[in-house]
Amino acid sequence: MPSDAKILIVDDHEDTLYALESVLAPLGYRVVRATGGDEALKEVLRGQVALLLLDVRMPGVSGLDVVRYLRRLEQTQHIPVILLTGFGPDAGLTATAFGLGVADLLMKPVDPWALRTKVRYLYEAQRRHQALEAELRELRALVKEHTPAPALAHPDGRIPGRRRPGQDPRPPREDPRGPGEDLQESVEDPRGPHEPSGPPRAQRAP
Repeated sequence: MPSDAKILIVDDHEDTLYALESVLAPLGYRVVRATGGDEALKEVLRGQVALLLLDVRMPGVSGLDVVRYLRRLEQTQHIPVILLTGFGPDAGLTATAFGLGVADLLMKPVDPWALRTKVRYLYEAQRRHQALEAELRELRALVKEHTPAPALAHPDGRIPGRRRPGQDPRPPREDPRGPGEDLQESVEDPRGPHEPSGPPRAQRAP
C-alpha cells in the first residue's frame, strides 16, 4: 500500500472526531475526517483509504448504509471497518454489523490502548494485502507478455505441426522412380496388349 494510505474517521460530532484523532496520533498514520455518510463515501472513492472508523447512527446515510455500499464495490469491499456506537449493547446491531463483514464493533467511549492496538493490526494487515495484490497484478502482466500467441489454423481446420488422429508420425517416403516414369507406365500401348513389337514376320507359302 502506498505510504500516503489513510485512516478515515467518520462521526457527526466534532468532539468525537477530535478525540479519535488524539487517540490515533501516536501511531503516526495519516488520518482524515468526515462528518457524514455521504462525505465518507466520497472520500473512500477518492482512493487510498486503508481503514474506516465509522459511527453507526448518523443523520441521513448511516454507518451501516456506508458499509453496505462499500461491500458492493470490488475496489472497496475489502477495506476493514470498525463501527462505533454510543447506544450500548444491541444484539440486532451486532448481528447486522458482523453479517456485513465489519472488523469490529466498539462501544463509546473507546479504550485508547485497545483502539490503537486494533487499528495498528488492521492497518498493517490491509497494507500487506494490498502489496500482495500489486505483486499478483505484476505477475499476471508478465505472464501475459511472455505467452506466445496461438498458432493460426489452416483453412481445413488443421493447426501447423499437429498430427491428425491416426496419422503416421513418420514422414512419407519418396518414390525412387523419376517424376515421369509412373506417367509413362500408365499410358496404354496403342497396338494392344498382345501385339508383338518389331517388324511383322513373313508368312511361308503353303
